[in-house]
Order: sequence, then structure tokens, then C-alpha cells
Amino acid sequence: MAEHESLEYGKADFVLLDNVSMEEFMANLKLRFEKGRIYTYIGEVVVSVNPYRAMNIYGRDTVEQYKGRELYERPPHLFAIADAAYKAMKRRNKDTCIVISGESGAGKTEASKYIMQYIAAITNPNQRAEVERVKNMLLKSNCVLEAFGNAKTNRNDNSSRFGKYMDINFDFKGDPIGGHISNYLLEKVGCVLFVVLQLLRGAPDSLLRSLHMQKDPTAYNYIKVGGLIKSSINDNADFKAVADAMKVIGFTADEVQTAYRILATILHLGNLTFGVDGDVTLIENTKLVSVIRDLLSTKEENVEKALLYRTVATGRDVIEKQHTTQEASYGRDALAKAMYERLFCWIVGRINDIIEVKNYDARVHGKNTVIGVLDIYGFEIFQNNRWSEQLCLVLKQEQEEYQREGIPWKHIDYFNNQIIVDLVEQQHKGIFSVLDEACMNVGKVTDEVFLQGLNGKLAKHAHYTSRKLSPTDKSLEFDRDFRIRHYAGDVVYSVVGFIDKNKDTLFQDFKRLLYNSSNPVLKGMWPEGKLSITEVTKRPLTAATLFKNSMISLVENLACKEPYYVRCIKPNDVKSPLLFEQERCRHQVEYLGLLENVRVRRAGFANRQTYPRFLQRYKMISEFTWPNHDLPSDKDAVKRLLQGCGFDHDVAYGKTKVFIRTPRTLFSLEEQRAEMVQRIVLFLQKVWRGTIARMRYRRMRAALIILRAYRRYKVKSYIREVNRRFKNVRSMKDYGRHVKWPTPPKVLRKFEDALRSIYNRWWAWTLIKGLSPEEALQVRAKVACLEALKGQRADLGLQRAWEGNYLKRDSPDTASSFTLVSSELQRKDKFMRVLFSCNVRKINRFHKAEDRAVLITDRHLYKMDPLKQYKPMKSIPLYNVTGVSVSPGKDQLVVFHTKDSRDLVVCLQGMVPANESRIGELVGTLLSHFKR
Repeated sequence: MAEHESLEYGKADFVLLDNVSMEEFMANLKLRFEKGRIYTYIGEVVVSVNPYRAMNIYGRDTVEQYKGRELYERPPHLFAIADAAYKAMKRRNKDTCIVISGESGAGKTEASKYIMQYIAAITNPNQRAEVERVKNMLLKSNCVLEAFGNAKTNRNDNSSRFGKYMDINFDFKGDPIGGHISNYLLEKVGCVLFVVLQLLRGAPDSLLRSLHMQKDPTAYNYIKVGGLIKSSINDNADFKAVADAMKVIGFTADEVQTAYRILATILHLGNLTFGVDGDVTLIENTKLVSVIRDLLSTKEENVEKALLYRTVATGRDVIEKQHTTQEASYGRDALAKAMYERLFCWIVGRINDIIEVKNYDARVHGKNTVIGVLDIYGFEIFQNNRWSEQLCLVLKQEQEEYQREGIPWKHIDYFNNQIIVDLVEQQHKGIFSVLDEACMNVGKVTDEVFLQGLNGKLAKHAHYTSRKLSPTDKSLEFDRDFRIRHYAGDVVYSVVGFIDKNKDTLFQDFKRLLYNSSNPVLKGMWPEGKLSITEVTKRPLTAATLFKNSMISLVENLACKEPYYVRCIKPNDVKSPLLFEQERCRHQVEYLGLLENVRVRRAGFANRQTYPRFLQRYKMISEFTWPNHDLPSDKDAVKRLLQGCGFDHDVAYGKTKVFIRTPRTLFSLEEQRAEMVQRIVLFLQKVWRGTIARMRYRRMRAALIILRAYRRYKVKSYIREVNRRFKNVRSMKDYGRHVKWPTPPKVLRKFEDALRSIYNRWWAWTLIKGLSPEEALQVRAKVACLEALKGQRADLGLQRAWEGNYLKRDSPDTASSFTLVSSELQRKDKFMRVLFSCNVRKINRFHKAEDRAVLITDRHLYKMDPLKQYKPMKSIPLYNVTGVSVSPGKDQLVVFHTKDSRDLVVCLQGMVPANESRIGELVGTLLSHFKR
């Protein structure tokens, strides 16, 4: 049965308003907000008002209420739109996306989180481990991105400083198998990142000490500039949650540590101050340079040089130009911004490397589909240029479908925003083009020059003006302001800072500094730093161009998916759960084009379905269509059904679809269907339930009796047989190794594995309990050898005793010299015992062979000269030995691999019988030593 809200909560769908006007729209929105109903529909669009309080409407019970339901069956909710997108993806095999828009503080980030949680909650009913892992990583990625990309601002406690678009990939069963995250429009200034506060207040003291940091946020200039350092957030718990999330996703300990080092470097950079001594610019607090050097794993002099000088290449000449204090401060801030941007983009890239779908073959696994979730901060800017295009698209799609189906269309007037789009984006004439052109000019370019360029090219544009073009307009300042007349009203812009922000220049010296870091993670973030000073590089794209390209890429991505919309509204600026500021909300409604959306819905039909699909769902309502109709066509059957229900006035009949104007009609149809389905089910149950239950009971009871008896018989038989075969195992020569195990029944297979494991442990313990410590060491070495080389070499020497120190046996004439040298080495290097020694033939890089000796102790590998009383020629610490390679043939060739790649290649030799191989002994001895 469909659930409907009482009219005391207002209209749940703005399409149902008696009169479509701004006054009625706002009155209904305010009433629902005051009654605690923060969601309202406009057809299939959800309007969400930020409640500024916790609401108990997102739990498991609520998920179950919306799971699998049609959009109109439950009161408005985010879960309804999420379920509609999921059903469209799963049933019709379509890629879908959910576009969440609204100004900062309207609740977009929270909405995207709830949508993700809902999708995770309704998928993978069989609890498959791999799907659960993917779901967990997708949710954990939200936690990490929110920490590094969200901030506390004047307008919002949880403000996204970047646009996030996440594609969630699903297999043919509708279970998530991976995803991909795209970030847009990252804001790099003017906020206090969550992760910074979490790091300062939640990190352990040992970590802060390693980062040269203190817990007091006011000690850092960048935080004081960003403001809002007081927080009610539990930073300690949040810091741990983010660290755990990064670990779950797959970040290594070195990568996490590097991220913290970059954040610490940014904070320390903000505290750097510059002064002047005569004509020389210098750093006033030089101790911070040493701190930054340590955090960046580079040289102190390189840090200081990059901060105070700029290297300029003019042809073949390289000039070091000293910064002024202003230029040094600009470079410092640009470095901090760039490091944060690279860190965030690197985090997104690492997450994508882990969560992206891999090894998926559509021919084997079936087609995978996508649900996209878009959450962009400051989306009102994006809406300035794109909302009318979306409205145009909706109108065009509606008109085309109505024309195909032969349904009359009512014309709707609306503001065409294309003129504003051209004003901003048009090549050669638009604001972005003028801004980029100004930034490319040679010489000193100022914001005033940029404004002059706008005045020159846009002087005759009806939607642009400035004080120069309107001298009597005192609301605009000379050489500073210009105004754009948007569809939602006039907006004044100040050009102050436009040029610097658009250039966003980072000196190449900083890129080389960071690329030359000994930290491989940090080095990998700056690949362009490897370019030489004189190498010519392309001019980096400006911020305006990057912004425009991001928008184009985003719109192209959304255009290939079936869209669903969530429009978020911020009710007030003081974050009050009780205050509804009428004028502020009205402006947002105009900004988001919500009233135009209502008019489009009212002018058309809220719902449409093909005739076969409509009949399949509602045919039980009418006696003329149940169980099957005998009318000439499905269209005639649908007409008869709707006429019988009294809805003929609220529908239109197209060529292949029936169009329903208002949700009221759907509500009524759903109520009648639910009532009839219940009666039909009861009738079927009456006929079949008793018979099926009795048959099932008799069969199950008989099967259970037989199964229990047979299972007991098989278990007892197996236990008796095991007992019989292993009864005298202690007195057997091989302690029962020759005894064949009986085949267990299926139910005891795990028991048999455990029993075999117990027996094997007992057998092994029985064999080795009488061994001496020296014999035990040799056994361990032989086992290690067997594990490493079994099947690789014909003879491993396992059947003989391993002596280890062969130099004394192979060279009795020089044994005394060797003994003296080894004793001296033991005194010097403090080794405990000799693992292996042997005469060898050494092959150098010029393929020349020489007689040498090898001595391996528990601490070093020594190369000796036997012709010089075993004088040590080279000592390699064992921890520098990364591996040993041997050949599969009968030769005695051995290669010792080292960390510095200066491998030692030797061939074992000496008084070796034909059947004696020392390769296995060498490998086994080393492996068993390292395992200990």
C-alpha cells in the first residue's frame, strides 16, 4: 500500500500546487521545512533543504521502506531518487547519474554520502566477500577525500573545496565491482582543511615531533588566515578513522607518512618570513628552512635557493635572479598551493588505481553498468552557465517524445541563458578569452589592463557593464568592478586578483627541488621537475582554461547517462534548524530554476509508460483486462481500464505509451493494485498452501530420517577404520607413514584435514625430539633448501652430512692461515658462527676467472684471496644481500645479489666428490639463517 503524507505537511510534490507561482512555491517549501519534511519532489527531481540537525531518517528501516519501490510510492526522500537510478541501471541496463547541485552549505556533500550509503545497503544480498570489499573501499574513499578535500568555512562546517564525480561500476547482477573518481575545480586557498585540524589535534605526539609540529593551530599563519580553528569535531577519532580508511583502501605506510609530511611542509611554509639586508633578500626565520629540508628529504641549500632565487635561461646562458620580498612571498604561497593540489590529485589517482574495475571481460562476465554521483562545491557558478542548457535539453526531449507519440505540446517561455554562456566562454570575445589574452601579454600586466580589455570587447554587450561604460552608476568602482546581468539578477565582480589567480604560476625551481627529493612518493608527484633548466616547456594552462575544460569534460560525461537530480537549498546563514530566510531561499529557487522546472512538469505529463508495461502492472484492477484481455490491442485495453477507474480526464493516449498527468492518478492506481494483489495472493494461497505444506513435510521428514541414519553410519565407520589402521602406530618403524588413510565422508572432510595435521605434527615431533642442536640446525637448513630448490636441481646433497666450513677440509695446508684470519674477523666484526666457507672461482665483469675463497658468517659475506693467506678482499653485510641465484644444471655457479647491484658471481669448487653438491647446502644454510 502506498504511503501518503497528510496535507498538514504541505504538498509533497510541487507539481500538485494549486497555482504555480513563486509565492505558493515558497509557502509550501517553508511549511515543509518547519514541519521537518526536508525533501519535496518536482516530478522526479528531489528538492532538499539543509535541516542543520541530525535526523533519524537514514537508518536500515528507512532503507527497507524505499528498496525496490517506485518513486511515488513513498514520501519524498533521497533514497527514492537513489533507488530510481539503481533500478533504471539494473532493469534497463542504462548508465545513470545523480546530479547534486546547490550553493555552499546547502547539504550537497551529505546528500552524496547518503546516496552512496543507500546503494551500498541494497546491493550484494548474498554477502559475497569481494563485493563487500569493493563497497567498503568505495565508502572509505569518501572518508579520505572528505578529510583532504573538505574544510570548515564561514558558511559551512563541512564544505567541499573540490567537485567530485564518482562512477560506481556494477556487474550484470547489480552488485558494485569498482569505481572511478574525477575531481574538478579544486580550491586551494581560503579554508582550514579537516585533515590539518585532525593532524594537529588528533595525531600522536611522536608523529607531530617527527613533523616538527605543535598541537596549537594558532601557531600557523595559514590556519589563522583561513580562520575558524575552533571545532566540535572529535579530531582524535577522525584522525584515526582517516588513517584506518587509507590503510583499508591500500595506501602504504610510506605513502601516508609522505602525505602528512606534505601537509606539515605547507603549514611551515606559511610561517616563513622574508626580510631585506641592503639589496639582499633573506629568510628571517632560517630554522624553518632546515625543518622543510627534513620534511621534503632534500638539501637545505637547495630549499633556500629555490625560495630566494629564480633561475632564468636565456638561450645558452643561465641567470639566477634574486626575488624581492614580495616575489619571495608569492613564490612561497604558490608552492604551498601547488603542493596541496598535487597531493590531493595524487590521492585521487591512488584511490582510482585501487578501486577501478580490473580484468573485466563483458563477453565472460556480462555488461557492466554505471551510476555516477556528482557533487560540485559552489555549483551555483556551474549553474550560471549550464542550468538553462539542462532545461532546454529537458524541453527538447519532452517535445520530441510528444511529437513521436502524437500528444499536443504546450509552449513554455523561459530565459535562454546561451547569451550569458557566450559572454563568459566565447572564443576571442568571452571573459575567459580576454583574461587568458591579458595573462599572455609581455611586460607587467595588471587587473586594470584586464578590465580595459573587457570594456573594449564587451562595450556593446547588453548583459555587461562597468563604471567606465556607465559613469553615473556609483555602485561600481572605477578600474575595479564590472557587472553581468544574469537570468537570476545582476552580479557585480571585482577584478582584483584575477590576473594572479588565473596565472597561478609556480616557478620551475620549485618543481626541480621537489623532483630531486630522495622521497620516491614525493618525487613521483613532480615528473616535470626532471626537465633541465634550458629545456623549453609549454606555457601551463591558465585557471580559466582549466575551469572551462573541466566543465566541458563534466558535461560530456553526464550527457551519455540518464540523469536524476537533487537540488539543495540553504535555509539560512546562521546554521539554525528553525530559521527559514524567505529572501535567501527565494534567490536560490530562482538560481536553480526550480519554478521553471515545475512549469515544465505541469505543462506536460508527470508519468508515461508503454501499454504492455502498464497492463502488466495494473491489469488486475479491471475485469476487462484480468487475467488477459480479448480487446483488439493493448491500447484499447488500457483505455477501457482507465475509463472504468474514472481517470480518462487525466491521461492522454499516444501511439505506444499512455501519458498520466498528475501523481494523484498514479497513487490511486497503486492503491487499487495493492488491494487486488492482496486478494489474488490470498486466493492462490487458499488453493495451494495446504497441499504444498503437507507434501513438503512428508518428504522432508522421510529424507531427514534417512539422512541422519546414513550420516551416523558413515561417521562411525570412518572413525572405527582410522582407529584400526593407526592403532599400533607408535611401534611401527616409520611411525605409520606407510599407512593409507581411509576415504572420509563429505561431512568429515574438514575433520580429516585436522586429523592429518595433528598426525603430521606428532610424526615430525617424534622424529626430531632426539636430535642435537647442531643436527636440528642442519635439518632446518635442509628443509629450507628443499622448499626453495625442489624440482630445480637434480642433486641437493640432502643425503649427506653438511659440514659448512669446507676451507679447513679442502685446503689442509693453509688451514692455519684461514683459522687466524677468521679469528681476527670474528674479533673485529663480532660474528657468532661460520655458516659456510669454500674455495671458489670468481668471474668478474670482464669475464676473467680467478681463484678466491668465500666465508659466510651470521653477519657478513667475505671474499678472500687464498694466495695471500686468505686476506679479506671484500666484506658485504648480510643485510645488504637481497638474494641468491643458482643455475639448474650440474655446475656450481652462484650469484649473490646485493642492494647496490654489485652482484658477486662465483663457482664453488674444491675437493668435491662426483656426487657431492654444495649448492643446496649454501642456499639452505642462508635461508634458514634469515628465517631465524
